[in-house]
Amino acid sequence: MSITIRRFDSAQPDFAEQMEQLLAWDSVSDAAVQHAVTDIVNQVRERGDMAVIEYTNRFDRMSVDSMVALELSQAQLQQALETLPEAQRDALLQAAERVRRYHEKQKQDSWQYREDDGTLLGQKVTPMDRVGIYVPGGKAAYPSSVLMNAIPAHVAGVQEIIMVVPTPDGELNQLVLAAAAAAGVDRVFTIGGAQAVAALAYGTETVPKVDKIVGPGNIYVATAKRMVFGAVGIDMIAGPSEILVVCDGQTNADWIAMDLFSQAEHDEDAQSILVTTDAQFLDEVEQAIERLLPTMERADIIRTSLSERGALILAHSEDDAIALINRIAPEHLELSVADPEAWLPSIRHAGAIFMGRYTAEALGDYCAGPNHVLPTSGTARFSSPLGVYDFQKRSSLIMCSAQGASDMGKVASVLARGEFLTAHARSAEYRILD
Repeated sequence: MSITIRRFDSAQPDFAEQMEQLLAWDSVSDAAVQHAVTDIVNQVRERGDMAVIEYTNRFDRMSVDSMVALELSQAQLQQALETLPEAQRDALLQAAERVRRYHEKQKQDSWQYREDDGTLLGQKVTPMDRVGIYVPGGKAAYPSSVLMNAIPAHVAGVQEIIMVVPTPDGELNQLVLAAAAAAGVDRVFTIGGAQAVAALAYGTETVPKVDKIVGPGNIYVATAKRMVFGAVGIDMIAGPSEILVVCDGQTNADWIAMDLFSQAEHDEDAQSILVTTDAQFLDEVEQAIERLLPTMERADIIRTSLSERGALILAHSEDDAIALINRIAPEHLELSVADPEAWLPSIRHAGAIFMGRYTAEALGDYCAGPNHVLPTSGTARFSSPLGVYDFQKRSSLIMCSAQGASDMGKVASVLARGEFLTAHARSAEYRILD
């Protein structure tokens, strides 16, 4: 079965409109999902463990009667790690070490300084007390998600990391459990969906309330995270995975086709886009796609993704290509060009930038080191990858000397009276030296 991928030319008069349509994505769940999630969240908030048990039995086809049966011990996690096939264990531990080493560079320390009059100003950086990590289960089991979400929290100094992972039909994924051991997760509950998000957000008799919930999930999980935001922090409401490959036409076309596949195979809504200034290269990549697609296990998903949301775009200059990058603000950006570092000063919006012909985006998903939890759907315009800083809080420090309080009190008094806040003004004025 052949595949048709849309082609665009940046010189087309209607190119801007075409791009708007291509990039449009509505992540808002429908009324039925909203209603179902609202009911689940409210039930868990009111009835705690019993509601979590009932929903887990219903949605994951389980038959448990207590939360004890839904919590895994540290011994089980360690056993999963120790009994993995050697190649898997070595790969997991290497990836964990690379992710940890990268995130160690992100740690922020408290700081303070004194002004000439003795006033102390500064910032106190404190890790969160407890965070929740949501990890997809069933067929969509991602040990890499455990590493990427838990290790930054661990590096930040979070006191307790709680992981939730659904286990449909009671099937445990040993690689996911091993990843939890490698990443320093403290407690694991085999629950998922909106009920797991609600349990983390509000706490139950068994599941402790957390300060922040991170990690990917389906539309029910995303809707629940949006609903509980405010009671807890969340990382983001993620859209479908996406990749923008910018190539000068000198990279092997098969490599580029497979890079596009690497995102398209996630799901039918994933988006893979190629931009090049070489018209002939578009033909070469399209031919590679046709030839390689039948060899893929998830060929039907890839075909739908590329047909409905993919694109091959001809740019007429490097400036055109850079303008497209900043317009799209992609989750993953591959700069498959001769001198990718020369492009960096002009790139303002991208979640992660993979530079050079040898740097496949897939390396970033698993083991390069930087986090693979990235802003999607153009939100790289104002968002950043998940990192250690997402698990730390900052408190301002202010300690005035007598002279500093007097000097600043005069300024504060004028501004406060300008706002007609007399108590503010008088509070500051009491400290003014005669």
